[in-house]
Amino acid sequence: MSRIGRMGGYKMSRIGKKPIAVPAGVEVKIDGSVVTVKGAKATLTREFHPNMTIAVEGNEILVTRPNDDKHNRALHGLTRSLVHNMVVGVTEGFKKELSVQGVGYRVAKQGKDLVMNLGYSHQVTMSEVEGITIDVPNPNTIIISGPDKQKVGQFAAEVREKRPPEPYKGKGIRYADEYVRRKEGKTGAKKK
Repeated sequence: MSRIGRMGGYKMSRIGKKPIAVPAGVEVKIDGSVVTVKGAKATLTREFHPNMTIAVEGNEILVTRPNDDKHNRALHGLTRSLVHNMVVGVTEGFKKELSVQGVGYRVAKQGKDLVMNLGYSHQVTMSEVEGITIDVPNPNTIIISGPDKQKVGQFAAEVREKRPPEPYKGKGIRYADEYVRRKEGKTGAKKK
């Protein structure tokens, strides 16, 4: 079956046309293509593509597009997702959990710095950036949280990059829900 046949032709973006519920205590301001969402945890401001129309009706935010042009269809779902993430960010916030595995690998928080012993001859230190909170509940767990989903994901990726998990023993920093595929070492290949 062709791609268009399976999808039943090109319809309006299913994600894009869903209204976004605005919870109590959240304030939404729209100034042209700039959207500001203010909540208990933070205030987020973001500029969107001028083709998209973002409007507040009652306690819902609606995102509409001018036509079914391919570019506008792509922007429609993206814009709705980004606005939704802003609303979730100022109310609940986002969180990424990282797990540190390996003998002698430890992490600790000193002031606003994350200090990591990752098997190098030196300690690796990363400082909290604006809008990001680092929490170390135990020496093998890092929790990164904040209202901006993109910043939280980016910072978590930068921390993981300091020692990505290796495939032989699985040592390194990984996401809590990440599966690391294991490889057999050279001794495994010699056995017949």
